[in-house]
Amino acid sequence: MNRKYYFIDKFETNNINNQSQQTSIIYRNYSSNIENENLILKIKAHCKKKRIKFYLSNNIKLAIKLNLDGAYIPSFNKSTKHLAYTYRKKFEIIGSAHNLKEIRIKEKQKVLRIFVSSLFKKNKNFLGINKFKILANLTKKDIVALGGISQNNIKKLRLLKCQDFAGISFFE
Repeated sequence: MNRKYYFIDKFETNNINNQSQQTSIIYRNYSSNIENENLILKIKAHCKKKRIKFYLSNNIKLAIKLNLDGAYIPSFNKSTKHLAYTYRKKFEIIGSAHNLKEIRIKEKQKVLRIFVSSLFKKNKNFLGINKFKILANLTKKDIVALGGISQNNIKKLRLLKCQDFAGISFFE
């Protein structure tokens, strides 16, 4: 389907305005312990106007309360508390993983899609193409490539049979 996910940690209308309708916004603000509901509602309204899906990171309860399109569960969140929540049918839960153990946790959390990283960015979670392919084949969930994707290497995603990707700098 070729979905794109753009991680933001602050609200800048220009960055959202430049995105296509195939791009979803994931708001994550790990620097503050307090969720700013007014800011989240502003982002939601702006995304709705642009017909862009909007996900909140690491706070499923608030995402449900504010009637967002879904929630994103980062790899460090291993909780399954959200399975007891009720939410509307179109609400999507997505999440990230860096290894097989975390993929199994995301499966138990019943995420719709798993973001596997890091594909190209050489950090502590670096996988590269071969390890990424192996991990992606170990789950039946949809896989989203994450980490270091740029205009120069985006065509390599075809080698992985993975059209969906996520990032930050790619969209800026």
